[in-house]
Amino acid sequence: MESDLPVTVLRTLGLFVATAVAEIVGCYLPYLWLREGKTVWLLLPAALSLALFAWLLTLHPNAAGRVYAAYGGVYIFVALLWLWWVDGIRPTLWDLVGVVVALLGMAIIMFAPRPS
Repeated sequence: MESDLPVTVLRTLGLFVATAVAEIVGCYLPYLWLREGKTVWLLLPAALSLALFAWLLTLHPNAAGRVYAAYGGVYIFVALLWLWWVDGIRPTLWDLVGVVVALLGMAIIMFAPRPS
C-alpha cells in the first residue's frame, strides 16, 4: 500500500488541478460577460465547465466533505497561478506563504493515516 502513495498523491493533485481549472474557467467566462462586455455566448462554455468541475469532484474515492475541504487548498494554488498567467499580476510573498499553508492543510486532510 505504501508504494502506491506517490501515484495516489500525483493522481489526487492532478485531479484537483483539473477541477480547479474547470471551476475557474466556469466562473471567469461569466465575469468576462458581466464586467468586460463580452458576448453572452460565453455562458454556454461556462456552464459546461462548471458541470465538468462538479463531475471531476465525484472522481475522488474519499468522502465528499473531505474532498471539498482539501480541494480548497489546491484551488487557492491554481487561482494564484491564474492571477499571474491570465491577469498578469505576480503573486506576493504573502500570497505564496498562504498557498504553502493551504497546500499543507490539503495534504494533511487527504493523506493523513486513518483507521480502516
